[in-house]
Amino acid sequence: MGEKMVKTNCCNGCSDEAELLERIAELAKEYRGKEGALIQVLHMAQGIYGYLPIEVQRVIADTLDIPVSQVSGVVSFYSFFSTQPRGEHTIRVCMGTACYVRGGKKIVERLKELLDIDIGDTTKDRKFTFEVARCIGACGLAPAMSIDDVVYKQVDPDKLENILARYYQEGEEAV
Repeated sequence: MGEKMVKTNCCNGCSDEAELLERIAELAKEYRGKEGALIQVLHMAQGIYGYLPIEVQRVIADTLDIPVSQVSGVVSFYSFFSTQPRGEHTIRVCMGTACYVRGGKKIVERLKELLDIDIGDTTKDRKFTFEVARCIGACGLAPAMSIDDVVYKQVDPDKLENILARYYQEGEEAV
């Protein structure tokens, strides 16, 4: 009874960590014994919980009756899976050759300053997760970056504040 319940920022409106872990266990039970089910279960669990911390990995391993090391190995191998909380929006700065040569590194450095995080981190307010990409397929628009599915071309580091402000204003309008 003295168990501490942690409120999560689950996008599905769930109430607490125990409820989420129970949902994940129930889901995993449906896949127990099925060949190649681990990736599907991890994908669905990340959708429910938002990311895959070790507690979630243990529930999946126990329910599927496989070693935690196997689950962790798959989670760490695939870049789609995250063991850290993710932001509402994902910023990806292209570091392909064309973007790098035309100023991609300056964009990365300016975003680190503005967001006060490093590559791979999420802002304290969970608004943004910051990543780099090898190529986002916009070489003719270099330097480029994307926020979610929106590609920004010929990005100027001095205009990043205005770009980020749009995403903060978006949240205010929804209230």
